[in-house]
Amino acid sequence: MTAKPLFSRTLRGSVTSVGEEALIRSIRRWIGAASPRPPAGIGDDCAVIRPARGRGLLTVDPLIHGVHFDGRVSPRAAGAKLLKRNLSDIAAMGGRPCAAVVALALDGRVSLAWLAEFYKGLARESRRHRVPIVGGDVARLSGSFVATLALAGEASGRILTRRGSRAGDWIYVTGSLGRSLATGHHYLFEPRLAEGAWLARRGEVRAMMDVSDGLAKDLDALTPRGAAPALFGAMLPLRDGASVREAMCDGEDYELVFSAASGARRAALEKAWQRAFPRTRLTCIGRFVRSGAVPPDALKMGDYRGYEHLR
Repeated sequence: MTAKPLFSRTLRGSVTSVGEEALIRSIRRWIGAASPRPPAGIGDDCAVIRPARGRGLLTVDPLIHGVHFDGRVSPRAAGAKLLKRNLSDIAAMGGRPCAAVVALALDGRVSLAWLAEFYKGLARESRRHRVPIVGGDVARLSGSFVATLALAGEASGRILTRRGSRAGDWIYVTGSLGRSLATGHHYLFEPRLAEGAWLARRGEVRAMMDVSDGLAKDLDALTPRGAAPALFGAMLPLRDGASVREAMCDGEDYELVFSAASGARRAALEKAWQRAFPRTRLTCIGRFVRSGAVPPDALKMGDYRGYEHLR
């Protein structure tokens, strides 16, 4: 689909031409069945949602023009990415998504036609994953466009966090890494919801997170105290044409990285994964070792850096 321009060249085609109240009515129409009727959907000061059956999960992520998408990404794909970024966070803890709210901060020149397609892409993704859009807000922001989505979820069983790894544990990653921007993977990815829930049911899995800021940065959060990751470039699952550095640093892969207990039967885990997810790659890329005991042929982690938002 050809990407429409974000900003309108004429007043008539912009959000300023209709104003806030009419824009909100249009948003309701664009979202359609993806939002239930009030008070469970758009229309009240707060949405009414069912409490989580077990432990609740809550995450929030923005989609910023010029940072997370640009004119090469269609508005429908941008809207879908907004929800999928948050779904990836829920997947990383083995959870199930429940409901979302969306806040817009946008310049008055934003095109109504672009925004309509954006919400249609968001609505399609919400229906596909059965995640209702239950509310939100609109505010003016000069010169830019930021959509922020907060997503509520619930644990489908055991909650996997970033803590729990031990020295000796194996390090696994799903899918492929690197060149996410060049290949379009940064908006075409599929959040690993089913895979995350499956891994949460496996006792040998100790800790997990999604790879969004680059493996080199994100893996640090999984590393236990007194240990270091020993990774090997030849073991990394490279996306087509990607280098080891791109796989380590690029980010926006939205794959799952997790640790499995050192005593785990790796062959059994990998065979069970292949039966459950025959189209999704699973790769052991190394293990956590005691600090100072990293093999000389392992990647030097200090040579790689992921994405730093404020650097």
